[in-house]
Amino acid sequence: MKVLVLKHDEVERLLPARECVAVMEEALTALARGRMHQPLRMIVRPEGAGGLLALMPAYRRGEPPAYGLKAVCVFHENPTRGLDAHQGCVLLFSGETGELLAVMNASAITAVRTAAVSGVATRRLAREDACELALVGSGVQARTHLAALASVRAIRRARVASLHVEHARKFAEEVSADYPFPVEAFESAEDAVRGASIIVTATTAREPVLKREWVAPGAHINAVGTYSPDAREIDAATVAAASLFVDRRESALSEAGDYRLAARDGAIGPEHIRAELGEVLAGAHPGRTSPDEITLFKSLGLAVEDLASAEYLYRQAQTKAVGTWVEF
Repeated sequence: MKVLVLKHDEVERLLPARECVAVMEEALTALARGRMHQPLRMIVRPEGAGGLLALMPAYRRGEPPAYGLKAVCVFHENPTRGLDAHQGCVLLFSGETGELLAVMNASAITAVRTAAVSGVATRRLAREDACELALVGSGVQARTHLAALASVRAIRRARVASLHVEHARKFAEEVSADYPFPVEAFESAEDAVRGASIIVTATTAREPVLKREWVAPGAHINAVGTYSPDAREIDAATVAAASLFVDRRESALSEAGDYRLAARDGAIGPEHIRAELGEVLAGAHPGRTSPDEITLFKSLGLAVEDLASAEYLYRQAQTKAVGTWVEF
């Protein structure tokens, strides 16, 4: 039996943002229609350990069926070492025999598919005329989100803010040549966010980096940086004022500090979640209902997204003869 191995740069080459947006839309629609099985992730967080290990399994019904498993370590100090915070692999298995088909770089898949899901949310929930983008955070996710969101909206300007302004400036310098619109660094998150029609929070913050008074009427927010029940990027007032959409209700109720801490504060209740993004895609919910409505998509990242990415990559690698096949 031969197993496909895809490195970081091979994943990036085979899964560009625009194509991944379409793959994610199909996967989330399939999830909403009951064609994919999505259990909660298992997180191993030993006391005193420097990072954590997350195990994310999924299953897709169909012909042929498939299993996927992402095993990923998250070390938030890694960027100071010049490394991505996410380290691990995505495994693809045959749903007919259980044979291992592929081992793929999880950092690359996570970076692209997370931004692509935000692209899906932005295409379905943001106003059609939304064109001013604010990125709070200047790491890997800021880079992939810029590409994904530019593929679904006619961005006129991107603003970026970071905990350290020099990081925002470096980010703007590095990516500006890749886009026809200006990418500008701002001194603070408030300066970047005010007046923006699309906002992305992609940080490792444990306390809010976005406040209600900064958010313009009609703005759309993609909150992607936190996945812990005791950490949040969005303040309770913004969550309460927004129409809240999630990737998966079960995940949000269990893992999303942006939701759970606002609920703890008494700002919202369980009924505050309008719909899963897949339900909007499947036509079960209308999504945005007015121009002045603030929409908030809380992304936690789902194993079905990794599975769909891995299946797409497997087909592309076979077609384009990319990757390494090893006896296993």
